[in-house]
Amino acid sequence: MANTHAPAHDYHLVDPSPWPFVGSVSAFLAATGLVWAMHDGPVWLAVVGVLGILYTMIAWWRDVIREAQVEGRHTPVVQLHLRYGMILFIASEVMFFVAWFWAYFNAALFPKESIGGVWPPEGIEVLDPWGLPFVNTIILLLSGTTVTWAHHALKENNRKGLITGLAVTILLGLTFTGIQAYEYAEAPFDFTGGIYGSTFFMATGFHGAHVIIGTIFLIVNLVRAMKGHFTPNHHFGFEAAAWYWHFVDVIWLFLFASIYWWGSLGATVHGG
Repeated sequence: MANTHAPAHDYHLVDPSPWPFVGSVSAFLAATGLVWAMHDGPVWLAVVGVLGILYTMIAWWRDVIREAQVEGRHTPVVQLHLRYGMILFIASEVMFFVAWFWAYFNAALFPKESIGGVWPPEGIEVLDPWGLPFVNTIILLLSGTTVTWAHHALKENNRKGLITGLAVTILLGLTFTGIQAYEYAEAPFDFTGGIYGSTFFMATGFHGAHVIIGTIFLIVNLVRAMKGHFTPNHHFGFEAAAWYWHFVDVIWLFLFASIYWWGSLGATVHGG
C-alpha cells in the first residue's frame, strides 16, 4: 500500500498509545494468575491476563504496521532506532535466561546435603539427552536455516522463497513445541518434586514459551508477506522476528548442552 502521509522529517513522534499500560496490566494478571493456579487456585485470572496480552499484541502490531505501511513513518533513521531497540530487548532476554542458568548451576555445582550432596539429586531419573531433546535440537537448527533462507529470499525480492521459508520455519517451530509438550507429559519428575524439577521446568519451560511467542511473530510475518508488505529495503518487522528466532535457537543450544547433556553425566557417574 502506498504511503499517504509521508513525514516531513526523519523522526517519528509517537502518538499516545494505551497498549504499554494494557500490556503491563495483562502481563501482571497472567503471572499472578499462573502462580495462583499452581497453588490450586482458579485459572480464570491467568486466562484473563493471557487474553489481554494477545489482544495487546494484535492491537499494538496493527498500529505499528499502519505507521509503517500507510503513514510512512518508518524512515531509515526510525528503522535504525528500531533495530537498536530490538538489540536491547534481546539483551534483556539474555539476562532473563542468565537467571535460570545461574539457579541451575548453583544447585548443580554446589549440591546441598538435603539432596544427597550429588547432582542430579538422589532418586532423580534424568531424560536421555540423545532422545527427544536431540531431535528438538536438530529441528531448531533447521528452523534457523529456513528463516535465514527466507531472509535472503526477501533481500533478493523472491516473494515465493520468502513465503515458503517462513512457512517451513513455522512448521518446524510447531513441531518443536509439540515434541516438548510430549516430553513434559512423559518426564519421570515433576515441577514440585524438588530443585531439579523446578530448575529444569523453569529454564526449558520459559524457553518453550519463547518458541511459542517467536512462532506467533513468524505467523504474523507470513501473513504480512502474503499481503506484500515487505520490500528488500524495508522489512524491519521480519528482521526483528528473525533475530528473535535466532536468539531462541542459541538459548536452546545452551540448554541442551548444560541441562540435558551435562546434567545427565552426573546421573551416569552416580549410577542414577
